[in-house]
Amino acid sequence: MLKTRIIPCLDVVKNKVVKGVNFKNIKVMGNAVEMAKFYSGAGADELCMLDINASYQNRKTFIKTVESIAKVINIPLTVGGGVSDLSDITNLLNAGADKVSINSAAVKNPNLVKKASLVHGSQCIVVAIDAKRFQGNFRVVIKGGRELTPKKLVDWALYVQKIGAGEILLTSMDTDGVQKGFDAEMLRSITSKLTIPVIASGGVGKLEHFYKGHQTRATGLLAASVFHSGKYTIKKVKRFLDKKGVPVRL
Repeated sequence: MLKTRIIPCLDVVKNKVVKGVNFKNIKVMGNAVEMAKFYSGAGADELCMLDINASYQNRKTFIKTVESIAKVINIPLTVGGGVSDLSDITNLLNAGADKVSINSAAVKNPNLVKKASLVHGSQCIVVAIDAKRFQGNFRVVIKGGRELTPKKLVDWALYVQKIGAGEILLTSMDTDGVQKGFDAEMLRSITSKLTIPVIASGGVGKLEHFYKGHQTRATGLLAASVFHSGKYTIKKVKRFLDKKGVPVRL
């Protein structure tokens, strides 16, 4: 059985880790490289680093930050933000990323997902999807939550799986930073249909939320605020899940 992965997320702006609520009210939490090193030693299964304003500001992800983080961790690193073409993906992988997350660029140019998976292998390509409720549907949002698209979440997730995505990172804008739990309804809408792994993101506030996230059939549970604030350690989360019978790496 696949072990459930616990994944701290570093939302980065200018090499600083930040956190907000519903993608707004951003606060600085610490230094990206120092926090990455800490989590690697604290038992994280993977690390996710997202340059959250890169697409909105139409610039590239900080390559030097990626290189610095890759040197101080010994766990898989997923990097995203500002990825717009194949060279961006190649550069990030060469800088030390194990996987590259594509969000806005995948919506604008789905062929990038197909091309990247053919060149680098689908195991390296994560399609990050930000979604929210709108007029009775889960709709895809891009540019750091600033632009609503016509795309429906389930249709889009199935499509990117078909063209080569190796994993989906789903963030619910409705629950992001609110700390009332993952968006179980939204997660189940795609985990029930996809065959590739899904990482749940957005909303953890209690230990029980991790368990409920596991129950949605997400194989990765991503969190930021509860780890950055010191509310929970990764080991505490894993011990809690282990006692609940969830397969985790202790």
